[in-house]
Order: sequence, then structure tokens, then C-alpha cells
Amino acid sequence: MEQHSSRPGQRRGASRATLDRLLASSEGTVAPRSTLSVDYQDVPRPVAALADEYESGSIQPRHSHKRAQVLYSICGVASITTDHASYILPPHRALWIPSGVAHEMACRGHVSVRTLYIDERVRGDLPEACRVFEVSDLLRELILAAVRMPIEYDEQGRDGRVMRLILDEIASAPSIPLDISMPQDARLLKVCRAILDDPAHADTLDDWARVAGMGRRTFTRMFRRETQMSFATWRQHVRLMEAMSRLAIGEPVTAVAFDVGYNSPSAFTAMFRKAFGAAPTRYINEQS
Repeated sequence: MEQHSSRPGQRRGASRATLDRLLASSEGTVAPRSTLSVDYQDVPRPVAALADEYESGSIQPRHSHKRAQVLYSICGVASITTDHASYILPPHRALWIPSGVAHEMACRGHVSVRTLYIDERVRGDLPEACRVFEVSDLLRELILAAVRMPIEYDEQGRDGRVMRLILDEIASAPSIPLDISMPQDARLLKVCRAILDDPAHADTLDDWARVAGMGRRTFTRMFRRETQMSFATWRQHVRLMEAMSRLAIGEPVTAVAFDVGYNSPSAFTAMFRKAFGAAPTRYINEQS
């Protein structure tokens, strides 16, 4: 999926020749597709699809692509961070990443993804910014079909119609608020990354202001200006996103509540219901 991978055995700088060698064996049968994203950036088709698996704890370092990317999670939860936001990608949802946007990914448990690389020049109504979006039953089946197609599919035939319908579905899919704004100031960014690493951290606002090397008033003013929300609201949002990612992979509500920094399961449930309109277990069941 990425150009640079931390997994053993993957090499950097693969070329189109890699893909050509993988497409056919000496007996004329189709061999497994490359899982190196660089092999899909220049294929002579508007959409290229691949399937990939990531072990628990896998981290894909910061990188970008020539084409727009759609990450669709079949199972497992991933977090993706760009310069401007951090996104939670639970199962059965997808993330649109425009071409050229640098990002990194961390996997919670085993993650199975289906990825589309899309030439944004083919139409003008595709998203202009990163967003997590709903994957309809139709779009899910279309993506699974795309992975089984030849790399250089028949654009005028059935396969071409499937790919065009995929683009229609992506353009009209509703967004889901599973993103967390990130500040640009390096001092504030240091604080935010520390909280993302450990949402349960109990330090006070004054403690974090000292970490940033600022006074309390300067810290709160700059934080609101750069994230469009107060520090307390931002940290609460981080905790809820972390909780959602843990619940989505089956962790019990009580354990999740304490792990993300709440004093009791009831306090966590009340905050979750206020934010998402349903208790944690019900919400996750409805989203599955």
C-alpha cells in the first residue's frame, strides 16, 4: 500500500517492471499482485486496485502518492495522520487521501485493507480534502470486484463500467466525523502528539502549557486559534476516537473507559452517548 514500509521483506524503489513480472508467470497464469504502492501510480487506467494485510502494530512511515488513495478497511482499525488532522479508520469505512498529501498509518490489531489509487484528473467532482466516508453495500462489492480485475482492465467493457460506478459512489458518499484537527505550531504539535500516544494522560492544562513552553493564557488562545476548539474539547475528542477504535476491535466497554482516561464506565458511557447519540455497545453494533 505504501511506498515505504516498515514490514520485513519489502524493498523500496520498485518500478513498473515489478508489476509486469508479477502479472504473468511462465505458464501464462496470473501471479499475485504487487503490494507496493509505487507499482500502481502510473498504470494506464484511471483506477488501480490492490488488497493488502498488515500485522498488529504495523506502522507505515510518512509518505505520499502521485494518485489519490482510497483506503477501505475490511477488518481491523487503523489511524492515519496528516499534517492537518488525525483520522480513525474503523472496519467498513474508507478514507479518501488526495494525491500529494503526506500521511502515516498505524494499525490496531490485524488490519485488512483494499486500496484504490485514482487519477483525479478523470473527473471534477472527487473530494479535494481528506475525509472518512460511509461505504455502501454497493460500493463495498464494487471495491471487492475491482481487486479481482486485471490491472489493465477493459475500459470500454464491464470492468470499465464498474470502475466508473466506483467513482460515482465515492463522489456521493456521506462523510463521517472521525477526524481530529492538528495544530501547525511545533510546540502545540508536540503536546498533541503526546496525547494521541496516550489519551489517558491525566496532566492538567497548566502541565501541558509548561510542556509547550507557554503561559496558560497563551497556550489556550493559540490552541483554539489553530484547532478551532478548546484544549479540553480537543482532548475529549481524542479520547472518544481512541475509544471507538478499541470498541471496534472488540475490547470491552469497561476496559476501554479506563484506558482512555475516564474515572468510571458510567462517565464514559454518558460522554459517548452525548457525542454519538447512543451508548457505546449499541453504536458499534449499529455501525457493524
